[in-house]
Amino acid sequence: MRVSCRMEASCLELALEGERLCKAGDFKGGTAFFEAAVKVGTEDLKTLSAIYSQLGNAYFYLKEYGKALEYHRHDLTLARTIGDRIGEGKASGNLGNTLKVLGRFDEAAVCCQRHLDISQEQGDKVGEARALYNMGNVFHAKGKQQLWGCTQEPGDLPPDVRDTLQRATGFYEMNLCLVKELGDRAAQGRAYGNLGNTHYLLGNFVEAIKFHRQRLSIAKEFGDKAAERRAYSNLGNALIFLGQFNTATEYYRKTLQLSRQLRDQVMEAQACYSLGNTYTLLQQYERAIDYHLKHLYIAQELTDRVGEGRACWSLGNAYVSLGNHKQALYYARKHLEISKEIGDRNGELTARMNVDQLMEALGVTESDLSPSSSEFEMQGSTEIIIFLLFLHESKRKGCSDSQSSEERLWFDSPVDTDDITVQVPPPVPLGRDPSDEDCFFDLLSKFQSSRMDDQRCHLDEPQNGDNREGAATSMSSLSEMIDPAITTSPQTEELFDLIASSQSRRLDDQRVNVGNLPGLRITHNNLGHLVGEGDHQEPSDDFFNMLIKCQSSRIDDQRCSPPEAGPHAPTVPDEDFFSLIQRVQAKRMDEQRVQLPTDDQESPPSPSPEPASGFSS
Repeated sequence: MRVSCRMEASCLELALEGERLCKAGDFKGGTAFFEAAVKVGTEDLKTLSAIYSQLGNAYFYLKEYGKALEYHRHDLTLARTIGDRIGEGKASGNLGNTLKVLGRFDEAAVCCQRHLDISQEQGDKVGEARALYNMGNVFHAKGKQQLWGCTQEPGDLPPDVRDTLQRATGFYEMNLCLVKELGDRAAQGRAYGNLGNTHYLLGNFVEAIKFHRQRLSIAKEFGDKAAERRAYSNLGNALIFLGQFNTATEYYRKTLQLSRQLRDQVMEAQACYSLGNTYTLLQQYERAIDYHLKHLYIAQELTDRVGEGRACWSLGNAYVSLGNHKQALYYARKHLEISKEIGDRNGELTARMNVDQLMEALGVTESDLSPSSSEFEMQGSTEIIIFLLFLHESKRKGCSDSQSSEERLWFDSPVDTDDITVQVPPPVPLGRDPSDEDCFFDLLSKFQSSRMDDQRCHLDEPQNGDNREGAATSMSSLSEMIDPAITTSPQTEELFDLIASSQSRRLDDQRVNVGNLPGLRITHNNLGHLVGEGDHQEPSDDFFNMLIKCQSSRIDDQRCSPPEAGPHAPTVPDEDFFSLIQRVQAKRMDEQRVQLPTDDQESPPSPSPEPASGFSS
């Protein structure tokens, strides 16, 4: 008894320390303590369920989604075994969130719906609000993914995408009504923000602005600087599409200021990128170059080659607009070099066209631009970028007194080494982790005991002896072992049905061995809970039907992965400024085109827009 008490205390102490570390943001340290608690084990089922849930959440934040699924699945199994309906709902919601991040939206929707059903059944208003919010997130993420590659104008969406996003707004609106009823202001802020994001994707920019202003107000109320920064950025994005460029720059400058306060280099770079493109729309090319150089500097610091390429492309276009073809050629060549390196075929074609036009305008050839003889070729190092920033700012020194503090050159003030973050975590692919591939198959099999007839596998006769040789061999060997009279008997199927019926109550025991749950010590104290309560509240057929429906297309998903979204670019927002710039500048293309130099004048070349990079939220 003393040993057991010491073990219980040790497990609980380790778990509490893990929880403390996770709350402090140290998820790696927290998982180590939670894993240690699991190794010690406990007979307290509630404690073990809480550890599973915390471990799953910690691994989620560490982006180890396979392990997150594993522990949320353990939590779901244990909650169902002990008849904890609220716990089952929460575990289902956590599974849904993890599956959403993995891009498995249909499965995620089933789990979140399960969470919603249980919360409503139990009268759990807080859980119901969370489930509605999570359902909105699933459909928002699904709609946003469906938008990848779409070339329609903002708001001109395919019907399936529009339907998905409208379903997201429906869930967010229900969530907002409920959290207002609960008086949860923080949750209201999140709902307003996501409603703004979804209306933005739908092209309802006026509605989006209304919701983002509500989001901004609540963020200020709570002193949430990160949420305030997001609201300013989202407001700027929506105003761009309404043509209110000057107001958009004000919001982007506030985004930049808050990003620096938060020491978030990635968001700082994105704000510089947005400001550079907005000043291009305003035809203020000197300011545009300022911000594109700052974006380029941070992209180099963070080794974001895609971001570097976009910055070089933008700088080339800005210098073209100023008539500085030599500098434009340098950045066009850098853009071409980076596009080749990262395998960006469209970017490479665009850069090649720009380089050819500029070389023709300048009357130079490739041999004139060799590293040994070119006055244009530079290494593009950090020192050169800083020098260019300093030189460019010096030219504009006369108007610096009238600028706001956030517009001034950002390295004029002393820089704390803590402000510089060079390491960027690698992007997380949306592919499935081998450890979580069969998560839902196991969940299906656990509860399918009474529906075996519908799921039986019937062997088809081989239609091609060349490609079904293995199947034919297996069938022939079975035929030799079974008496043909038995297989043709009319009572055979009845016999199989009888066997299946008699075995149905034992299938759960065969498939889910509770004793295999890590960290569970089975004693006489909890044995009754494990055995006696597991059969309560069996899910309805609707739940099974939803699961089967969402699983029906998974075989094809496993055989052929969806196309990659392209190289990850942390310093470049999703917003498609390129097509917008093209539309806004459509009337000015002729005057910006590169013409062959004549004796009288030299015309600047036209920017060649790259393909859309998607919408931001």
